[in-house]
Amino acid sequence: MSSAFFDHVRGRSDEVPAGYTAQGLRVYRHLVYLGVSQMIEAHFPAVREQLGEAGWRTLIEAYIRQSTWTSPYYGDLTDDFLAYLARESA
Repeated sequence: MSSAFFDHVRGRSDEVPAGYTAQGLRVYRHLVYLGVSQMIEAHFPAVREQLGEAGWRTLIEAYIRQSTWTSPYYGDLTDDFLAYLARESA
């Protein structure tokens, strides 16, 4: 898979890479959002409660777009999410 695919799925680009459809990539983007959102919420439920749905969605989408997370395992998100928050609050 190309970096254009990953950039699109992470929301870094809206350009649909060759060989893919916009509809298909929307599914991938949504699945990544759900996986990340659920894993982070499991560790930080109070954050979601405090932010509300719109604030939570904004935070998670920004994290997915800007994160340095490269692991294929959602379980590895916690440390990277904390590092992201530290970078953003600095």
